Order: sequence, then structure tokens, then C-alpha cells
Amino acid sequence: MTPDAPPPSAAPPLADAPPALGEPRAGSPLAPVPIRRRSEVEVRWHQFRNPPRPILRAVMSSLVVATALGFAYLAYDVRLSQGAALPGGDLRTLAVTLFIVAVLISGSLITYLVVPQPTGSGNARRRSRWSAALGLFAAVPIAYLVLVVEGQILRPLLT
Repeated sequence: MTPDAPPPSAAPPLADAPPALGEPRAGSPLAPVPIRRRSEVEVRWHQFRNPPRPILRAVMSSLVVATALGFAYLAYDVRLSQGAALPGGDLRTLAVTLFIVAVLISGSLITYLVVPQPTGSGNARRRSRWSAALGLFAAVPIAYLVLVVEGQILRPLLT
């Protein structure tokens, strides 16, 4: 070895030499790929298509109850608008109030029962008041959206 020659570790790597230990080969699945930044619309669309399970369960439980009760209210509303003499007279305000209260309570209760609190390990399922709160917050817009669809879309079609 001559004193002017660089040490072997300082020599530039050959073009066809394998990568150093721990570095991925070019074109391999482990090779770093530049990450494309998604727009706000793409992020929201991805969140809409892949909701978290607790949120989906909360919304769906409220939607099922609100739809069932909404059809019952729609039948009552259409019958009254056609001039039917039902016992108690016209109690639409009370019916809407009971509809909203029933959707809120059932949405909270069902979500409390079907959305367990996350646990680290083990099979114990724990319930939390936060699950019920999630159900309540999901039920509020669902109840009003079902009433809007009933009153503005379905009722005019049936009367």
C-alpha cells in the first residue's frame, strides 16, 4: 500500500455494487418514494370513504332509529294533512319533539352499547360515558336531517 493511495473505505462505490447494509436497492418497495401532499378535498374524501368504526357505528345506529321513527311520523303527518280525525287531534309538535328525544336517547344508548372504550390488552369490554356522548353528538344532526328529508322531500311527494 502506497502512502498516497486513499484507504479502501474512502474509495467511491462502484455503480453496479450492491447497496450498503441497511440501505434499500433502487426500485425496491423499501426505497424511499417522495410523498405527494394531498389537497384538502382529497383528505376529506378519504376520511369520508374510510370513517373510524366508532363514528360509523354511532351514525348508523342513530340513522336506523331516525329512519324508522321518521317513517312513522311521515305516516302520521300525511294522515293529518289529508283530513283524518285522529284521537287527540293535531299533535305534530309533540310528535316532532318525541321523535327528536327518542332519536337522541336511543342514539346515545345504542352507541354506548356498541362502541367499547379502547383497551390495551385483554378481552374485557369497558363502557364509557364518552361513547354515549359520541352517540348524542351523532344523533343531533341525524334527527334534524331526517326531519328535513321527511318534510321537504317525502311529504310533498305523498300529498
